[in-house]
Amino acid sequence: MPNIASILKDEIVRLARKEMRKELEGLRKASAQYRSDIAGLKRRVADLEKQVSRAVKKAPGTATAKTTDESSTKFRYRAKGLATHRQRLGLSAAEAGVILGVSAQTVYNWEAEKSRPRQSQLAAIAAFRKMGKRHAKGELAKTEG
Repeated sequence: MPNIASILKDEIVRLARKEMRKELEGLRKASAQYRSDIAGLKRRVADLEKQVSRAVKKAPGTATAKTTDESSTKFRYRAKGLATHRQRLGLSAAEAGVILGVSAQTVYNWEAEKSRPRQSQLAAIAAFRKMGKRHAKGELAKTEG
């Protein structure tokens, strides 16, 4: 006759397996539902991406117009270029600062690459780079007078 301990152990194992089966069945159903939901979302994302690409292809003129406007307003800044132009105009850093609306120390820092001009100051630098000697002296006379 088998030992009562082994019978009890077998019964505990059987009941534990039965309980685990119940728990796992719920988890399997939930997992299958989640997979189905994820697949549906992936299909939806793919459809939306196709719609966006079709919309972009239909209206390419608007996208290129925006990029050309941005590139025309951008200004490439080089510290060496600013220093060279200031010297070509025969201006001191203080005089260039007056025209640009900043201090002489700021101009020195820009030229020495210790700092960079803010985005709002790049427009003034672009205008300064287009100036000739006469125009620069005229601007100085306006600010001093």
